Amino acid sequence: MDPAGGCPHAANARLLARGAVASVLLPGDVEAMAVLGHDALREFLAHPDVAKDAQHFTALQSGEIADGWPLRTFATVQGMTTADGADHRRLRSLVSKAFTPRRVEELRPRIEALTASLLDGLDRAADAGDGVADLRTHFALPLPMGVICELLGVDAEHHDRLHHLSNRIVATDIGPAESMGANREMVEVLSAVAAARTEEPGDDLVSALIAAREADGDRLGPHELIGTLMLTIIAGHETTLNLITNAVRALCTHRDQLALVRSGGASWADVVEETLRWDSPVSYFPFRYPTRDLTVDGTLIPKGTPVLAGYSAAGRDTKAHGPGADRFDITRDSGARYLSLGHGAHYCLGAPLARMEATTALSQLFARFPDLDLAVPDAELPRHASFVGNSVQALPVRPHG
Repeated sequence: MDPAGGCPHAANARLLARGAVASVLLPGDVEAMAVLGHDALREFLAHPDVAKDAQHFTALQSGEIADGWPLRTFATVQGMTTADGADHRRLRSLVSKAFTPRRVEELRPRIEALTASLLDGLDRAADAGDGVADLRTHFALPLPMGVICELLGVDAEHHDRLHHLSNRIVATDIGPAESMGANREMVEVLSAVAAARTEEPGDDLVSALIAAREADGDRLGPHELIGTLMLTIIAGHETTLNLITNAVRALCTHRDQLALVRSGGASWADVVEETLRWDSPVSYFPFRYPTRDLTVDGTLIPKGTPVLAGYSAAGRDTKAHGPGADRFDITRDSGARYLSLGHGAHYCLGAPLARMEATTALSQLFARFPDLDLAVPDAELPRHASFVGNSVQALPVRPHG
């Protein structure tokens, strides 16, 4: 795996041509595997003999993985993405109360108001920048970060720092010292958030998690509290940030598709679903571990191997989505359920919220700025330095064309 990230699609196509499962080498010369065919990934994600708990990670348990390994947090952070069985159900049930359909629908007016306010800011930034503004900085980032932090009860003063630290934690090209420093600082910031909510509880998820911990000491340990907050913040804004960014890039480079949705021939929900498939916000997500030797699509994955879920590759798998899988088409009906938000017991809790944020963002953005276009050719945009997240570092646009 290239620690510098970059656009994954050409490499994915080469790997898929060889099979649905591939052996890969992670930073630090850690041997792993990736499941990237759609059908194989769907099977693997829901397989009863596949675990998320790092106690099943053979190399980690035998002491072969350094403390500063850039992907270590994905394996060792304590929370629902690294828990199995009863532990996973316990942690998920505590967090899920904040993401019920009713709670998400209650957020709609706030999301719409925040979106409108951010579009005003984007317009002002463009005026100050000779007609060009970074849509990622002024719009695609502060929308999901603002919503998830409001849901959690995280004060605005922490937003920028938390995004910077999240970005470092999901990066795959950083050294041990920077990796450990980012994780240490993230714990410090989130501990301060937890302390503030302990002192002044509110109608938010952090306060609810603290109350659950205090009401029943074994419901949520202190490390699980911080781990849950870290995972919720990272997953709750990084993925939606990439989804909105990738959708805008796709529409600006496929003006026929933009015209189709604006004429009523397709919906903004169709745009979101096709973006999830065609340019998944997450490329390769760490980690799962077979609890026994497992054969997937004819390939043996040895027990205890760290496995990446290849979402960006599965989205363009021609065996599942047809020979035109690499074409952005919002009218597509492939009959296959897209996997970008996961599958099985670990399916993304925030999926309804992410979809609402993205559809609201896109509909208001192009209603306000119907001539919006990229200020730099898409191929020249700097990519994320990560093979986990899949997007660009900046998105300079001309809101008024």
